[in-house]
Amino acid sequence: MYGIQEVEAQTLYEWLEGGQKVKLIDVRTPGEVAQGVIEGYEFVPMHLIPMTPIELDDDEKLVIYCRSGARSAQVCMFLAQQGREAYNLRGGIIAWASAGLPVAAPESSSKMAG
Repeated sequence: MYGIQEVEAQTLYEWLEGGQKVKLIDVRTPGEVAQGVIEGYEFVPMHLIPMTPIELDDDEKLVIYCRSGARSAQVCMFLAQQGREAYNLRGGIIAWASAGLPVAAPESSSKMAG
């Protein structure tokens, strides 16, 4: 979508389960986050992305997700303009949950990036 790198839900799950270093950024609203998250996420609302430093290890992949993949695609385009490489989770958390992958309560794995 939009000429950016995307990752399918199943592939992301395999990366996470296989020990691949992934920084997972959730750019949804607090109300959406309260409905469930992908374990290990960091919460950075979309409007705060330009002001939030996202530090990565050299071998770490940056994956951005939202509800359906549209807002996270915009974030990936913004990051690409800044010279940052990021993957958009195709279909967002909707695709993740539709694939039968685990959705966690936000309290269990929350931390704010920055």
